[in-house]
Amino acid sequence: MATLVQTAEELENGMREAPALVRYLGDGDFVTRRYVMQGAEINTGEYVDHPVRIRDGMPIRDHFTLDTHGFTIGKHRSAVTDFDDRETVNQAYNAEVEEVVKAMTGASFVVAQGWMIRTSADLTARAKEKVENYQHVGGIQPPAGEAHIDYNPRTGMMVGERGYRQRRPDGPGFKRHICFSFWRSFLPGPQDWPLAVMDGRSIVGDELASNTLFVVDSFPEGDALTAPVEGEDQMIAASIFRYRPEHRWWYFSNMSADDVLLFKFFDSDHDVTWRCPHTAFHDTSLPDTKIRASIEVRCTAYFE
Repeated sequence: MATLVQTAEELENGMREAPALVRYLGDGDFVTRRYVMQGAEINTGEYVDHPVRIRDGMPIRDHFTLDTHGFTIGKHRSAVTDFDDRETVNQAYNAEVEEVVKAMTGASFVVAQGWMIRTSADLTARAKEKVENYQHVGGIQPPAGEAHIDYNPRTGMMVGERGYRQRRPDGPGFKRHICFSFWRSFLPGPQDWPLAVMDGRSIVGDELASNTLFVVDSFPEGDALTAPVEGEDQMIAASIFRYRPEHRWWYFSNMSADDVLLFKFFDSDHDVTWRCPHTAFHDTSLPDTKIRASIEVRCTAYFE
């Protein structure tokens, strides 16, 4: 009797799809910047919502690998039981993430750079609070609502080199480093604005632009939003995307607090899938969705 062997493509194409709108940078010549302040974020340039289909990868969660897709999902029970307790998160969570990511990747060691909570709850009042010297770490922000990667390639190289010098100033050096986000939702699902990740192999190559990060106490207005800034090409910047129909999006429905999503910002090994675009999206495909509250940790894995 002949055996029917299902290909990876057939397996993926058989998954349930959620209709969604994903926000992309429009076609045009723009000064692209991202301004962040307490409780709010804005982008310069023009953005357009495009209808896409986002496949649900939860039924085949073990199918996804970092070097093939640019992301993977695992299981981890955190010792932190209250992610709203800033002191506890500061003391325990970064170290915990370093150990988990080391185990998931086989890295020599991992350096965590800090955490951020993102929620779909109303942050209007928080954004109106007066803040001086706002630091874009350890805070609460809305979900990031456009297709992006947090680091462009230059930033990915810079972050890797800086982190190694700080953690291992007398180390032997490293052959490879990967900048990641380690992400979990810590409220019961299904989430109303879950995270979607793109199969990095579906990046076309001509759709990327850099988006410089500006951390501010209040947003500039008018022409000040796009006025020239000396040295901007050397500042931390993300990659943002223009729409291409080839893009292949995934999410993991109804994630629990023990589900952890690890995805790449930058991998110095370009012989594998080395980056993973992502975005929040409004999931209308499931009933009784709930407010999303998630915590993400940026970290870098080093292979000596």
